[in-house]
Amino acid sequence: MKGVISGLLSICLLAAFSIPKAEAAEKEKMKLAEQSHSAILMEQDSGSVLFEKNSHEKLPPASMTKIMTMILIMEAIDKGKISWNDKIRVSDYAASMGGSQIFLEPGEEMRVEDMVKGIAIGSANDASVAMAEHIAGSAESFVNMMNDKAKELGLNDTFFKNPTGLPAAGHYTSAHDMAIMGKELLKHEEVTKFTGLYEDYLREESEKKFWLVNTNRLVKFYPGVDGLKTGFTNEAKYCLTATANKNGMRVIAVVMGAPSPKERNAQVTSMLDYAFTQFSTKKLYDRHEIVKEVKVQKAEKSKLPVVTSENISLLLKRGETAKKVKTEVNVDKDLKLPVKKGQQIGSLKIYSGDKLITESPVLASETVKKASWWKLFKRTAGQMSKSS
Repeated sequence: MKGVISGLLSICLLAAFSIPKAEAAEKEKMKLAEQSHSAILMEQDSGSVLFEKNSHEKLPPASMTKIMTMILIMEAIDKGKISWNDKIRVSDYAASMGGSQIFLEPGEEMRVEDMVKGIAIGSANDASVAMAEHIAGSAESFVNMMNDKAKELGLNDTFFKNPTGLPAAGHYTSAHDMAIMGKELLKHEEVTKFTGLYEDYLREESEKKFWLVNTNRLVKFYPGVDGLKTGFTNEAKYCLTATANKNGMRVIAVVMGAPSPKERNAQVTSMLDYAFTQFSTKKLYDRHEIVKEVKVQKAEKSKLPVVTSENISLLLKRGETAKKVKTEVNVDKDLKLPVKKGQQIGSLKIYSGDKLITESPVLASETVKKASWWKLFKRTAGQMSKSS
């Protein structure tokens, strides 16, 4: 009898120690973000959701709003509409913003680079409005741009009323939409030079030297964290859209409605730990990597290199090996000239077997204009001489 009992105990012990890793990981996953109203965890390159909780619930984002503000600033810089060294003159309205600020004065001039530091590190409302007015002419017009960009990104849970996140009726977003905005902002890789700084100075050579300390403490205390934006109002409670990069994998974690800064940071830390212990990525393409060349009829250049719009990676569970993937690049058949650099002209699809796992826009690598009649004539004559 003792032998039977001993055998049964052995079987039970073996069973206890042979719980599948996936099941253990699932239990860990269930404990994430317990002290928040909503949350999401996303792998950046693929956009795969690793965890979510009430992720589409519409909630006030507080200063996480400034992620969209920074997206539009970075786009304006990329398009050459503004430059890092441009000086922005501060209006009375921008200087009047309350809450987090860098104490801009009416008529003061500050470079774009320093304004972005103020927004990214110090969550400055005054700098956000000053940049909004400079880019769009008024804060109201800039808010229209924000909402247009939200539609372009397919953000169905989002509507903005200001560029700061200060409380306003009808100003809302969701954890899901914040992750998508974070993903979009991170396409501008240079932004992490600001969001990843723990401290810096403004007006360093003047009597009004101003010390900036990042509102996102994880930048200092969690290895790999280099952004993105905190938020707090009495209505929104404590919020954070964080990003971290380890071993070539970048993830985005969003927490909304946490009861305290300590709890907010603890929950994001647990989410990041879960991502980096349970998953890995295999890089397939870098951003702006050439994936195809296409012929463009009646253009100055007969061939146009097509490039990726973002980094593209294959998401793997820890211990899983990468399966064979198939890549398909589809470019619009009838490209209308001129084609502008950075214009979306098709899509890249990644398949694992027959399963579509990633679809991403592809872009024109350069501007292509319509060829003159004389150039077309010479090209045709050259082709005729080669064939004869």
